[in-house]
This record gives sequence, C-alpha cells and structure tokens, in this order.
Amino acid sequence: MNWKCQIESIGVKLPSKILTTNELLEKLKIPCIRKFGLLTGIFERKVCSPDEDSFSLAVDAAKDCLSFSKYRAEELDMIINCSITKYKNGLSHLYEPTFSALIKNSVGATKAITFDISNACAGMLTGVYLAEKFIRQGIIKTCLVVSGEYISNICDHALKNIRTSLSAELSSLTVGDCGAAAIIERTADEKNGLIISGFTTLSRYSNLCTGRQNRRTPGGKMKTKSKKIHEAAISESVPIIKQALDLNQLSFHDIDWLIPHQTSRSSIISGANHYLEYFGEKPGQIAVTLKDTGNTASTTHFLALYKYLNEKRFNEDDKVMLLCFASGLIIGVIIFKMNKIVHMYGNSN
Repeated sequence: MNWKCQIESIGVKLPSKILTTNELLEKLKIPCIRKFGLLTGIFERKVCSPDEDSFSLAVDAAKDCLSFSKYRAEELDMIINCSITKYKNGLSHLYEPTFSALIKNSVGATKAITFDISNACAGMLTGVYLAEKFIRQGIIKTCLVVSGEYISNICDHALKNIRTSLSAELSSLTVGDCGAAAIIERTADEKNGLIISGFTTLSRYSNLCTGRQNRRTPGGKMKTKSKKIHEAAISESVPIIKQALDLNQLSFHDIDWLIPHQTSRSSIISGANHYLEYFGEKPGQIAVTLKDTGNTASTTHFLALYKYLNEKRFNEDDKVMLLCFASGLIIGVIIFKMNKIVHMYGNSN
C-alpha cells in the first residue's frame, strides 16, 4: 500500500526569559541601526536562563507534543533530532551520545530507532521529509521530529564585533531560543496529510551565511551577507515553489497559508511581493510570527504552526505551505492539508 502521512501533534517550549531588541541596541550605541526593530519586526525574543539549553528545550517540547498526542512515548517508532545547537549543561556541543538517544531515554520512548541530522535552519523540515520516506515505505508508523535551539549566544559574540550597520554579524541579533517537536504518523486518509515535500541545495551560495563554534570563548558565531542571501533565496525559490505546485495541480492561490522561514518582517514582505509579481496571485495568508520570538532557526515553522493552532487560525481543510531557507543555500517546500489537529489546540480547560 502507498501510505500517506500527516502531522499528528505539535509541541513547543519557549524559555521564560525575555530579551528585547531595545536592550540589545542599547549595548551597541550605533545610531544608524536604531530602526533595527522596525525593519526586522522583532521587538523581543525568548532566551535561555542558566538552567536551560538545547537539550532541555528539546525534551520539554517533546513532552508537550506527547501531551497532545494519542500516542504514548513507548509507542513511537523513531526519533529524529534536528537541532543546529547541541548544548547540554553549558555551551559545549555534545556529539556523543546523540541527542536523539538522550531524548528517547528522557521521554521513555523505549522502542524508538534514533538518529540526529543537521541541516542548518532547514533541520526540522528535513526531519519531516525523512520521516515521510520511512512511513511511505511502511518501515515505521510514527516518528517524533524534534529540535532544541539555544542559539541566542551568538548575540554575545556579535555585540562585541558590530561597528556599523553593514556588519556581517548584524543578523545574529535577530535570533531567539526555542524547542519544537512534531509527531508524524501513518494515515490511510487520502484527503489529508502531506501533499509534497522536497528540498534543493544550491552550494554556490554556501559562503553567504556561515556559522561555527568560537575558538576562544563558549558559544557560536555567525556571519551573514544578508542582502545577497535574501536575493538568492527569493529568486531561486520561485521555480522550486512552481514545481511543487505544478506536481499537484495547484495554483499559488490554492494555498491558504504560506509560512516562510521567520527571518525578518521586511524580508518576508519583500519575498511575498516578488512571488505576487511572478505568479500573478498570492496565497490566502502569509504568516509573520517573529515579533515576540525572533528567528528561532530550525524550530521556526513549528513554532508558527503551534502559535496559530492555539489562536484557532486554521480550518480543518486548509492547505499550508512551509517554505524554508537555510544557509547552504537550502530551499525546502512542504505542502500539507490541515486535519483534526485544529480541534486539539487553543481550548480552555
């Protein structure tokens, strides 16, 4: 049988500590970027306290996801961890044992196969892509895709180095921390589930955004040629979006919700205008959710879904397009139809 799959439940963990954009800018004292908050649309982000890290965010997001799920942890067949950051008990990356194995033990997923992947900000959607392949082939029935991003520490490095509004580290001030998780399940319902998922890597743009661990101090750093990577991402994504739509005999107008990677408000609006010019039509709604959370890296799409589910924005038959951009340059498209998940969130108890 040609199995389909769908998103069965979603969980999120945001740190409680808030760091505002104004607090960041006060540390810079550079008048020319006073309008940084207005341009990015980011006025605050959630950041880890000393007792929080990539691992704790991932585990708490997985537990939150399971609290909405019909599955118990011991029924999960697979766990894929997709985070860029793998910090546990401080700012040193933990490579062994794998995060997915540690998460398995923490939530009690006794029979789950586990592995980690890393695909920059496209991590969680790549995890969904892989889970879909395993499910379609009948290898598994359920998969927990999870990520914990403690990425705000790159702000500390950036604050020491930004001297002008042209700094390659300015984008580091847009990030926030978050954990997210989703259970992907097998379904025989042809009306629901993932319609298409696909990814393209354009390595000729790989130098436009680079990140690595600091050599002398804990944490990481990131350098971005923001204008160039935005232009490349928008122009190169057009044929990828078109192919995804054409394969399923859809038009852009058929998409009820476009949820792009939440980098900045101005970038999202610019991209939307470019798509309107090319396609001659636009999706029903374009999500902009970064005002209070910033760019949360690989967790950004599921944070947006979680937020809108709890706000009762979605209808059961809505078609949703998740569009990711990640350094590499990676462009990914996932189109799916909402299902009864819309009735599980935003209810007062």
